[in-house]
Parts: sequence; C-alpha cells; structure tokens
Amino acid sequence: MFGKSLGADGAELRPLEPWQAEEFFAHMERGREFIGQHIGFADRAKDLESARELLQGYADKAAADTGRIFGIWLDDKLVGGVLIRVMDVPQGRAEVGVWLEPAATGQGLITRAAKVLIGWLIRERGVHRVEWLVSSANAPSIAVARRLGMRQDGVLRSYHPYRGVRQDLEVWSVLAPEWES
Repeated sequence: MFGKSLGADGAELRPLEPWQAEEFFAHMERGREFIGQHIGFADRAKDLESARELLQGYADKAAADTGRIFGIWLDDKLVGGVLIRVMDVPQGRAEVGVWLEPAATGQGLITRAAKVLIGWLIRERGVHRVEWLVSSANAPSIAVARRLGMRQDGVLRSYHPYRGVRQDLEVWSVLAPEWES
C-alpha cells in the first residue's frame, strides 16, 4: 500500500479500495449523521455489503479511468476522503468531492487532500477544469472551495432532492491556468 503525506501531523492520503470495506463502513458509522447532512455516502453505505459495492464502483471507475476514491487517514485511522466523482480526461473535465467525520474537522485535512487531488488532475492528467458541486446549505464545503481558489460559476436552484428536500446546488470550479498561478 502506498500513501501521500498530507503534513507533519501524520495525515495521509491513500487509495480506498473494496478490500477496505469494513474500515470504510466503520468510518461511515462513526460519522453517519454528520456526513449525511450533505453527502449521499452516508445513505449509500448502510451496511457492509453496500459499503463494499460503493468502493467497488469506484474501483471500476479507476479501471475505466473515469473516477477515483481516496481515504484520509490520521494516526492510521480512516477519518474522511476525497474522490473524483466524474473524470473525462479527453474533455479535460473532472468533478471532485470530499467528506470528513466530525472528530477530524478543523485540521485542514480536506483542504490539504483536495489540493493534492486537484494538483494531480491538472498536472498529471491534463485536466483543464475541476468542478466542485455543493449544496448551498453546506457552508464548510463552500469555504473549502474558496480556500482552494475556486470561483462560483452559479447556483442550480432546487436542483435535486436530498432526503426529501429539494436542494440548491452551487457549482464552483478552478481552471488549470488559475491553479498554476
């Protein structure tokens, strides 16, 4: 297994794979209510089998070069992650997403991990546009988008239902020339 250090605090970014479903499910159980406020993983990984299926879906995306999922470990404990939900290298576009359990908030883990992921997409994969789609109600995620130097492209009003309530969805993005400057 390989990992990428996220700083002196021992945080590490690693691929999250189907064989880690038990660890992923335990992580979801610890943070289910907090994560589930805005992130569908909490509802999709409702048991060990569905957690494994979710990770297998991302393994299939990795094999097809259309997405990836990475965990954030702190002191060798899975506490969150970043993912490439959509990756279209020929079109030069990707959409990233993030999540974190409550005990790990306030340490800059998401910002650090997202910087690594976006840098890889732009520098290594040649992606021109990286998108960040976020519920207008998710202020912490919007703050991360700002810290990453993203710009708000617009708001898709009443875009999708989440847990029975229609959500406004903000679209943020950064372009390769902006990232490099």
